[in-house]
Amino acid sequence: MAVEMHAGLASEGGSKLRMLLTYVDNLPSGSEKGTYYALHLGGTYFRMLRVKLGGHRSSILSHEVERQLIPQHLMTSTTEDLFDFVASSLKEFIEREGSSSAFPLDRRRELGFTFSYPVRQTSVSSGVLIKWTKQFAIKDMVGKEVVECLQQALTRKGLSMRISALVNDTVGTLALGHYHDEDTVAAVIIGTGTNACYVERMDAIIKCQGILTSSGGMVVNMEWGNFWSSHLPRTSYDIDLDAESPNPNEQGFEKMISGMYLGDIVRRVLLRMSQESDILGPVSPKLLTPFLLRTPSVATMHEDDSPDLAKVAKVLGDDLEITDVPLKVRKLVVNVCDVVTRRAARLAAAGIVGILKKISRDGSGGITSGRSRSDVKMRRTAVAIEGGLYTKYSMFREYLNEAMIEILGEDVAEHVILNVMEDGSGIGASLLAASHASNDRDAVQML
Repeated sequence: MAVEMHAGLASEGGSKLRMLLTYVDNLPSGSEKGTYYALHLGGTYFRMLRVKLGGHRSSILSHEVERQLIPQHLMTSTTEDLFDFVASSLKEFIEREGSSSAFPLDRRRELGFTFSYPVRQTSVSSGVLIKWTKQFAIKDMVGKEVVECLQQALTRKGLSMRISALVNDTVGTLALGHYHDEDTVAAVIIGTGTNACYVERMDAIIKCQGILTSSGGMVVNMEWGNFWSSHLPRTSYDIDLDAESPNPNEQGFEKMISGMYLGDIVRRVLLRMSQESDILGPVSPKLLTPFLLRTPSVATMHEDDSPDLAKVAKVLGDDLEITDVPLKVRKLVVNVCDVVTRRAARLAAAGIVGILKKISRDGSGGITSGRSRSDVKMRRTAVAIEGGLYTKYSMFREYLNEAMIEILGEDVAEHVILNVMEDGSGIGASLLAASHASNDRDAVQML
């Protein structure tokens, strides 16, 4: 991982890791005070948030969230139609503050905008849409500056609001982590999909020579789901899943560790077992259906602690129409879930350690001949982590934490803290709006 990170920082296209510049160099410090807003556009709904900050670390006095369904026709309409709808909804959200608001409707507000689509970022508050995903197909917006489109819509609706940060979900998680813990240097999302970002020194980002930041560092969005290495323990099940996916030869790491795919890897193993023996009875047609077995069902079977593994029998019957499975075969199914989940968690842990190694936070920095790892003074290091695979799947979490200790060693691992975050894409975006609100212009400047 660390080797590929170096390559991705050296040149565009130099690695499977894209190592995207975010232009975020000013993470929340805890001193932010006041009311800030966030908009998260990333699916069939968008979310609007209002967050009140108290002026010291971990001081979120209140936060309110509203979800708004996007009408189907707007997903394929025009840029103006979509953002006018979003701007109108934001205006209504603010108007509902009523007398409780600290300042009038015409007072300028600061907004953090989480836009969960591929964007080529050009500053902390600007970026060009590369392509749509997730049911959106607004052709006239591809290649346009995203923030400008929303800013124009806000102006058309008479709303005085400045978009001070364009945010990726993972960067939002890092911002939230840093707000609560100043030692936070990286963030990882492990849920349906997976990604990571971290704070890199500017002099290490060779591909952007000529850019200065006030802090001397910048958050880099790794897009680590696309990581690939010949050292990864790839099986025939992974090869088949990749070949039959909509994006073959892409997102190789994600396909081995994220919640979108773990259930299908288990299904493929059970299908092979069923085809090559009668251990599960006749081959169920359900076993032939891609993505029918979801990762939450795998977790249910894996964590079944009943003496007769009744939950395993229920999932096999309800999801896959495999019935009358003997107890010893149910135990075998649990073992399959265990192997697939353990591998995913260990790979995720290795990825996190790869980031720490790149920034000399893995305990190896400064080690010379004759010095042991334990002689090196370790700085306390925090990693913000978000996503249901880690937070809700206890066996995955246990295996990941176990692997971190195994790879780093106990002496180093005790200085590395994984802090669980919630809603980096929302609250984190509002915090970035706050940390960039005082800047009339971007802190990142060209020489």
